[in-house]
Amino acid sequence: MTIAKNDNILEVINLRTSFFTDEGEVKAVDGVDFTIEKGKTLGVVGESGSGKSITSLSILRLLEETTGKIVGGEILFKGENLLDKTKKQMMGIRGNNISMIFQEPMTSLNPTLTCGEQISESIRIHQKLNRKDAWAKAVEMLTLVGIPSPEKRAKQYPFELSGGMRQRVMIAIALACNPELLIADEPTTALDVTIQAQILDLIKKLQQELGTSLMMITHDLGVVAEMCDYVAVMYCGKVVEYADVKTLFTEPKHPYTVGLINSVPKHDRDYEGDLAVIPGSVPSPFSLPQGCRFAPRCEHAREICKTELPELLEINKGDQVRCWMYTEKWEKEEVPQP
Repeated sequence: MTIAKNDNILEVINLRTSFFTDEGEVKAVDGVDFTIEKGKTLGVVGESGSGKSITSLSILRLLEETTGKIVGGEILFKGENLLDKTKKQMMGIRGNNISMIFQEPMTSLNPTLTCGEQISESIRIHQKLNRKDAWAKAVEMLTLVGIPSPEKRAKQYPFELSGGMRQRVMIAIALACNPELLIADEPTTALDVTIQAQILDLIKKLQQELGTSLMMITHDLGVVAEMCDYVAVMYCGKVVEYADVKTLFTEPKHPYTVGLINSVPKHDRDYEGDLAVIPGSVPSPFSLPQGCRFAPRCEHAREICKTELPELLEINKGDQVRCWMYTEKWEKEEVPQP
């Protein structure tokens, strides 16, 4: 078994997750590789359908077993492959060593239990505290995440709280057992802009205080710039670029990454006409392009891009890109005539 480096809390190696439908196999995650260092934040970005959330669910092994299945690869958490763990062992890891904040708290929280009960349940299971001590810890967690009148809120049900408060409850549940890795799946999508900023500041503050490693899944590049140390850009189930956050924004290499950054409006620029967009749309998972999956939308595409899938190559120390433009083959290719 491959052993993760001492400074890596998580190492995902050639992860492949598929869904099996009547129409055929959907390769939702197709050979994904990345690492998360202890105490650091990795941002995972890409359009809807790129495989971001399925990657996170695969790490926690929360896929619906009747249709979704991890068909290959390794997920090393502190050097141990989570794919070798039994269901019982994974139940001991989820919420304890690895926790997750979901993007819609109203559908993630149990409407029949008070917020305090939902936090204390996790504490009782993993930390073996009695009900009284677990409840006290739940109130303490609500205080930690900035909810006013925590004793009162602990006795309330999710529907009695605002969206921002419900998301804070979700964070309290996720951090109740001091996990070593926190996965946040678009944690601010359903919130207004002001509350989004508060939630992100809270996650960042708690991460620094507790020393937690963070995997931030988002489509918002502003969140990436604010929160992340490293970034993995995904497209059609594959990582197409992996770099530290400063390099990604100042020297993006993959045409898809360039397109994403250019499509974000800049507050210091006047726009005449339409904003920049990436042409075309994400291909159907049932009929993916033979070569580079971004080739049908790429203005630089040549014949090799349409017929051969490039590997994820390291071009600088730690920076990787999946594009033929950075290989020797590119120089030998004929430039397509307009």
